[in-house]
Amino acid sequence: MPHRSGRWFLRGLIVYALIMGTPVSASPCPSRPPQDLQATYQALNDQLARWDRAYYHLGQRLVDDGSYDSAKRQLARWARCFPSLITSRVALHEPDGSQRHPIPQTGMTKLPGRPAVARWIKRQAGHPLWIQPKVDGVAVTLVYRQSRLVAAISRGDGVTGQDWFTKASHIAAIPRRLPPDAPSQVTLQGELYARLEDHQQSQDGTDGARARIAGLMSRNALTIHQGETIGFFVWAWPDGPATMPVRLATLTDWGFDHVAGATHAVDTPDDVARWREYWYHHTLPFATDGIVVKRGDRPDGYEWEAAPPEWAMAWKYPAHQAIAHVAALNFTVGRTGRITAVAELTPVMLGDKRITHVSLGSLAHWRQTDVRPGDQVRLRLAGLTIPQLQDVVIRKRPRLPVEAPDADRYDRLSCLRLAPGCRDQFLARLEWLGSDEGLDFEGIGPATWRQLVDAGLVEGLLDWRKLDIQCLEALPGVGILTAQSWQRHFAEATARSPRRWLRALGLPAIPHDALEAILARHDMRELMQWAPSAWQDYSGIGATRAKQLEDFFHHPEIRRLLKSLHKERTPRDEGQTETVDNAR
Repeated sequence: MPHRSGRWFLRGLIVYALIMGTPVSASPCPSRPPQDLQATYQALNDQLARWDRAYYHLGQRLVDDGSYDSAKRQLARWARCFPSLITSRVALHEPDGSQRHPIPQTGMTKLPGRPAVARWIKRQAGHPLWIQPKVDGVAVTLVYRQSRLVAAISRGDGVTGQDWFTKASHIAAIPRRLPPDAPSQVTLQGELYARLEDHQQSQDGTDGARARIAGLMSRNALTIHQGETIGFFVWAWPDGPATMPVRLATLTDWGFDHVAGATHAVDTPDDVARWREYWYHHTLPFATDGIVVKRGDRPDGYEWEAAPPEWAMAWKYPAHQAIAHVAALNFTVGRTGRITAVAELTPVMLGDKRITHVSLGSLAHWRQTDVRPGDQVRLRLAGLTIPQLQDVVIRKRPRLPVEAPDADRYDRLSCLRLAPGCRDQFLARLEWLGSDEGLDFEGIGPATWRQLVDAGLVEGLLDWRKLDIQCLEALPGVGILTAQSWQRHFAEATARSPRRWLRALGLPAIPHDALEAILARHDMRELMQWAPSAWQDYSGIGATRAKQLEDFFHHPEIRRLLKSLHKERTPRDEGQTETVDNAR
């Protein structure tokens, strides 16, 4: 988890809101008055304080970085929109035996994307910039006096932290002594990390590396073996030489591994993006969660404060979890009558994607999760691309009423024609009909069907067969070439095989071989007379599916459609059927 300070939260929050130049941070302010957000804001504010106390005082990581960052970003957005919401964070209590850092640990401003990185680089014009991997571990300050290690202090709140000197003495990566010609006092800030072999961040993730180090450092003592599993990466020498090259060369001479080899000069956003991509996909001896870019000529260390400075920033790797605010709840009805709940979200970044909605699954699953507008939910990525609900972090009180569709109204055979409450399911049926699973209307998708339905041209599943070019060309935005293409596809559908027509109309799925055998011996007029027992004579069709097939062929609208198709099929059409169908 990146460095954070409860004491400096308000200042950091304001800075964060000002520098965030992304689509998410720039999203419109809520239309509700600020008093309606007060309780939710305070609840999320308090949750952040609890996470901070557990992390800094107990070494417990209760939340992933992506969720923490998105929660903080949410507060920043609300603070920007409604300054009156800002309240003091719960203060962090100093644990017994705490020590003051000789120079505060500053923390790091995290930029959410390349545009913000480019703006930051532009503001640093004339200053040398250097990039390092953002090592995922536990922050510590080392203090050397007269070349001897005299203190090791945990991050804490950036001003004070726990005394880790005895534990540091058992970490082989931390030199007990510096060369005799070292300055009389040396203050190093860096990351204790889990030593890994050939770690590839894009594949291996953090692999619990930081949690292992936090667990070891929370113990009363370290064994020699445990100390050998811990590495140390110096990311700051605040009282050191003025330029980065001299600092790197000296640290290498003193035996601090990996620092010089993982620190490179950069000039442009392209340079930064290339190193970020490289370190994300190539092996390193530690886990990382992004990159850090800093000026080589930063201010004197004794001017540092426990707050993110302007002269350094971090660009993290894509978050695989985030917290989002539920703005609204919608329900859609699919082709088979399945009702799906969808949450509209205040936009949030997840895996380098701007997420605006997430599926909450079936009606039954939504009722179990009880997600409602105003809730704060945690999202995760499934397969690196699809957002999924993980859990509800904060539930808005009082609970807002939600009117869900009546599940008893929809099934496999409902909404075969456009009717009140049927728009979603009817459009889903048309989309399936024209897909490559149905009649294969190339170039005719959901937007086309919506246009035809909204124009009042299609109210039944086969009404499109009656549309001519002039009718189609009269639609807004439809030219002669598009109208001709649509009409050609519609005309060619007559030659499709019975198998394709049945699938397009929603025939319940049965084994391909069984369907071919049935259609080779029987026409659709005969199938409309079958009882369930007749269907069960074919392999792979059980009692449940046989009843569904009987319901399908006996439904009045399906029978009407099949009869109309039978009348239009000439002997010549039927002779060409399989040739045309197989060609597709």
